[in-house]
Amino acid sequence: MELDLGAYNIRTDLALEAKELAESGSGQPVPGLLSEVVQEEGITITRMIVENEAASNAIGKMIGHYVTLEVPGLRGQDTGLQDHVATSFAREFEAFMSRIGVSAQARTLIVGLGNWNVTPDALGPLVVENTMVTRHYFELMPDQVAPGYRPVSAVAPGVLGITGIESSEIVQGIVERTKPDLIIAIDALASKAVERVNTTIQIADTGIHPGSGIGNKRRGLTKEILGVPVIAIGVPTVVYASTIVNNCIKLMSEHFGRQTGNTGPILGMLPSLPEQERLQLVKEVLQPVGHDLLVTPKEVDQFIEDIANIIASGLNAALHEAVDKSNVAAYTH
Repeated sequence: MELDLGAYNIRTDLALEAKELAESGSGQPVPGLLSEVVQEEGITITRMIVENEAASNAIGKMIGHYVTLEVPGLRGQDTGLQDHVATSFAREFEAFMSRIGVSAQARTLIVGLGNWNVTPDALGPLVVENTMVTRHYFELMPDQVAPGYRPVSAVAPGVLGITGIESSEIVQGIVERTKPDLIIAIDALASKAVERVNTTIQIADTGIHPGSGIGNKRRGLTKEILGVPVIAIGVPTVVYASTIVNNCIKLMSEHFGRQTGNTGPILGMLPSLPEQERLQLVKEVLQPVGHDLLVTPKEVDQFIEDIANIIASGLNAALHEAVDKSNVAAYTH
């Protein structure tokens, strides 16, 4: 009997990582998946298009466009680099809006998903705090609004455990009353690679599913559900302990392999196991004792504030033509 190891797949919200996993398993590029990589002053930008159902099934991501900005230097808290990332993010986000036909006057709702009481999950609420909201000016004093701005509203709906209401239901009620033309959803993600935690931003035009990175299957924020285009922004802030252990086994195998050609007496058969089976073994060891934890770096407090400012300032520049694109960091508060 063939075992179903689907439950032991490496969990990741990043389309880039899903592509890497699919290609490492087959050794071949995924048909129907287009990818372009651009290097730019400390930033690696990967633009991906999932063209059809076959490619979608191969990597487990919806048909659509994905852009990933990888910036290892973000951990160094370099303010100059942060400003540059905000500018690059604004440019990529503007391209997304142009692609789906969002006009300069389109009404926009920003949704900051997550739990503001849990630091690794507080990204969405922090971005909402720092975005430039203008809808009330258009409602109350439209004749005094300067050219170059659009109506922007923002909400942090909390999480199911606090409100007792699904985030999607809250947003759906707001959409019905305020009728935005575009929804921007921001959420914390899970990654399969420690080096991408706190250093990566993903933009996708496929919507978002709260909690999907940590195994929760709940009602999402998508165009099909809300009737409005949804652009998702996510940053990986956590990684599973089982994923870290699995990666460590691989790194140890590579390390010992450089020292000796006979690693069998040291690691046994572990390095030769397929990735999925090795992860299954690690989870079988960790889960019964409650050790398959979600792990986040100790510097997460400062990082969450920094990345929230980067995303908020980038959004302010992308959404409002009046904002100086060369100094986007000046437009957070």
